[in-house]
Amino acid sequence: MKRSFFFNLPLHLLLLPAVILVLIYSYGPMLGIVIAFQKFIPAKGFFESQFVGWKNFEYVFHLSDFPKVMINTLFISIMKIIAGLFVPLAVSLMLNEVRQHFFKRSVQTLIYLPHFLSWVILGGVLIDILSPSTGIVNSFIGIFGIEPIYFLGDNSWFPFVTVLSDVWKEFGFSTIVYLAALTGINPSMYEAAIMDGAGRLRQTWHITLPGIRYMIVLLLTLSLGNVLNAGFDQIFNLYSPQVYESGDIIDTYVYRMGLISAQFGPATAVGLFKSVISLILISTTYYLAYRFAKYRIF
Repeated sequence: MKRSFFFNLPLHLLLLPAVILVLIYSYGPMLGIVIAFQKFIPAKGFFESQFVGWKNFEYVFHLSDFPKVMINTLFISIMKIIAGLFVPLAVSLMLNEVRQHFFKRSVQTLIYLPHFLSWVILGGVLIDILSPSTGIVNSFIGIFGIEPIYFLGDNSWFPFVTVLSDVWKEFGFSTIVYLAALTGINPSMYEAAIMDGAGRLRQTWHITLPGIRYMIVLLLTLSLGNVLNAGFDQIFNLYSPQVYESGDIIDTYVYRMGLISAQFGPATAVGLFKSVISLILISTTYYLAYRFAKYRIF
């Protein structure tokens, strides 16, 4: 045992910086959870601020705009999960049928590129593209006599713009994951299906989709755990007070409440509420993934 410890010591030391970073930035801030139960005053700190129990939670849950924020969060995140599952799956199935390797790799590179760009950059690009005065989208629809649409300032359009732009940014990553899973399917299964007279559609339904079902379940499970994360970076860079009604989510709500309005206790209470619900959802989805697809993380 002692010999094994010293033999693996260099490997443990390699993990030490990562462990320290996790302790500092992931577990250390958890001490701030106590703010959710206090009338927190920064000058007094954790130990001298007044303890108020559940009053911060009661205050938040009785705010008139909190239910709308929850609805916005669930609607945007669920739409992102649905679109983020079917769009890359469909694209990967189509790319899998392409036999020109140069064209296939070029398309993969183009759709994967936005994944590496931050929402600060993509937000500026979208603002220019969707501008009601100079944007290319409104210029195009103006050819058909349609009045300019303020996509980022209209409550009826903003949620769908966020969903579509998120899919545009991230579907390339999932597409490559699906394509990698498709390479693991035995080609002899397709040959046998062709001998039996199965066309492309039947091959896809009976061979391709069952062959990558574990990857589909994995990506769906990981996405369900983030059902309350509608994308702070994206929303923060795209929204404005005009679309708070349909675009304000839990994270942006906490940001404005905590850092702008200085309501530290209620903001922490909302964040803690979100974390507890997310923990329950993640635990449930991993159980379901093991129950129905025998997927385990260890």
